[in-house]
Amino acid sequence: MADVAREAGVSGQTVSRVSTGRPNVDEETRRRVLEAMRKLGYRPNSAARALRSGRFRTIGVIMFTLSSYGNMRTLDAIAVTAASAGYSITLLPVQHLTQGEVSVAFGRLSEQAVDGIIIIIEAHLLDDADITLPPGLPVVVVDSSARYPYPVVDTDQAQGARIATEHLLDLGHRTVQHISGPLGSFSAGRRRDSWAETLRSRGASVPEVIVGDWSTDAGYRAGLELADDPDVTAIFAANDQMALGVIRALHERGVAVPEDVSVVGFDDMEEAGSFWPPLTTVHQHFDEVGRLSVSQLLDEIDGDLPEELTVRVPTELVVRASTGPVGAPRTTRR
Repeated sequence: MADVAREAGVSGQTVSRVSTGRPNVDEETRRRVLEAMRKLGYRPNSAARALRSGRFRTIGVIMFTLSSYGNMRTLDAIAVTAASAGYSITLLPVQHLTQGEVSVAFGRLSEQAVDGIIIIIEAHLLDDADITLPPGLPVVVVDSSARYPYPVVDTDQAQGARIATEHLLDLGHRTVQHISGPLGSFSAGRRRDSWAETLRSRGASVPEVIVGDWSTDAGYRAGLELADDPDVTAIFAANDQMALGVIRALHERGVAVPEDVSVVGFDDMEEAGSFWPPLTTVHQHFDEVGRLSVSQLLDEIDGDLPEELTVRVPTELVVRASTGPVGAPRTTRR
């Protein structure tokens, strides 16, 4: 900084103002300082600046899996929002959902000097009392039971499942089969509970749930099971990938979609409109979930704990060609 100050003919304090982007420097002086920085190859020392300010301009993200559509879309939105606010991202994937591994992840991020942490682990693991979050470190949780005093940002899973189920009932279907996500998933549990409650509130019977694992293979196996039941006319799959597997199984069994069976998914992944037939599904605003999680965390970092600890982002039903009115009764196909 002293070299830059001599080259530009200004004080070291002026160089500091320019390097930190402060506005109280006239444009001619700023130009001279920036030119001197380029000429001398000067780069501000971010570590030294962090020591002075107590800010590292880094957000830690703990995530269980990078393979799911929702997690990747949410992570992308977090990274873009953080970058626009001048923060970088340190991603720490957790390979096994154990208390020890999650605790180690918190410890590692604390050692790497992050300003706050966003947790994306959609499982009941975070409910265990043995897992403690670092004291004094701002935390925001995405997809959670919200049983601890940290801001939680998530899609309104219950609302999404309700509008999907109501759509099928409004088409005249007497009931709706459900292929659920894993039993340990918060989002799957909320969708499953809302589906059942919606059926009960409309006086419809509640069929036995088929539990899947979010994969197309799980949807395919469930679809083969349901295709042989002529009483099945409507299926709500807890994500689009399982819905794709269901549609494949129905096609193979000679069951027409939607003439014989209507199918609804959840996510509205980019390919949903290219399924055959194009998939009716619940659209999740992953970009808004990621944006709000960063916004909530930055407020915490600034010492402003939000009044509402839980933020639910509404969903929308996207109606396409995979759903329709109840058709004529079909015979069992094998």
